[in-house]
Amino acid sequence: MAAAAKPEIPGTTLFDGAQARKGYALNKMCYSFNDAANREAFKRDEEAYCARYGLNDEQRAAIKARNVLALLAAGGNVYYLAKFAGIFGLDVQDLGAQQTGMTKDAFKAKLVAARG
Repeated sequence: MAAAAKPEIPGTTLFDGAQARKGYALNKMCYSFNDAANREAFKRDEEAYCARYGLNDEQRAAIKARNVLALLAAGGNVYYLAKFAGIFGLDVQDLGAQQTGMTKDAFKAKLVAARG
């Protein structure tokens, strides 16, 4: 039996098993940010902190650029990436706004309108 084709959603990286494996180091690092000491260690030396978790070049570049879409493409899971974003005072709505190319206020309004 052939595997079902993955649905294409324009502008969206599906987080599946392959992405989970690809982003394991990145997500593990982001999970570490639950601990305040780890957040401070990251802020002191981002490059060394990324090396500690074995991030690849694609992941390191996305971290350096603070690019959520690139982080998702590099295997990041939005729930773990929220831990990373929190270091900079950002929340999940900030991430959603960046993903959709909207301002945070426009993104929030879209969410409210979708509730009906």
